[in-house]
Amino acid sequence: MIDSMNWLQAIVLGAVQGLTEFLPISSSGHLRIVSQIWFGQDAGASFTAVTQLGTELAVLIFFAKDIWRIVLAWFGGLRNPDRRNLDYRIGWYVILATIPIGLLGYLLKDEIRTAGRNLWLVAIMLIAFSFVFIAAEMTAAQRPGKSLEEMRPRDALAMGVAQCLALIPGVSRSGGTASAGLFFGMKREAAFRFSFLIAIPAVLASGLFSLPDAFHPDGEGVSASGAQILVATFIAFVLGYASIAWLLKFVSHHSLGWFAGYRIALGLLVLILLTAGVITT
Repeated sequence: MIDSMNWLQAIVLGAVQGLTEFLPISSSGHLRIVSQIWFGQDAGASFTAVTQLGTELAVLIFFAKDIWRIVLAWFGGLRNPDRRNLDYRIGWYVILATIPIGLLGYLLKDEIRTAGRNLWLVAIMLIAFSFVFIAAEMTAAQRPGKSLEEMRPRDALAMGVAQCLALIPGVSRSGGTASAGLFFGMKREAAFRFSFLIAIPAVLASGLFSLPDAFHPDGEGVSASGAQILVATFIAFVLGYASIAWLLKFVSHHSLGWFAGYRIALGLLVLILLTAGVITT
């Protein structure tokens, strides 16, 4: 049965999306958990994808100068080999890193909307990938760390493959891609900056593709009005912009381990609630 979303749901879920999208704690996992605990059902993968357009707009504005510079350098480098600088290479790295999730996202689009949103899986991923983050930090601590200037195609491809894991709620796009960067020797802030850049094409494509389904979801789910989706997306944009600024400042001095403890606690809480029958999958 498909229920209609109310305004409280739209506002709360928009706020959750904005606050958690860029933190390595999984926004899709939080939306899945919050909607199930508070509202008794899944808001749906399509609603999640569409509200992510708000947070990606925040990325576009926050990194507008960088993005514009990279785009100009990429096109300029195609015409003139003498203009193939760092920004030109970053442009190619973003394209390279986007290919894996583009292919896998298309092939697994049905599983992403169904089996991939099982709360048992979400809870397990929250816990399991917390230890991946810790391992990445331990590995990075043994090296001086590479900047974006020292980045190579294999680093971009590794982070692109890691981004595919974000298709599973509970993993975290920023945490997964940044961890891959740390494993390959990148500095933490550089890894997060690149993770934001490679998320732009993937999330924009996913949100636009899912837009029709957010209004009229198939099967179980919640149907939102255009006004509700617009408000939720705007809230996600405002809070998302603030989250980017805070996170980049935070990760320059703190490790991913700070988020791992929270993820493990949340994952265990969800497992307890599922086992006790307080919530269902």
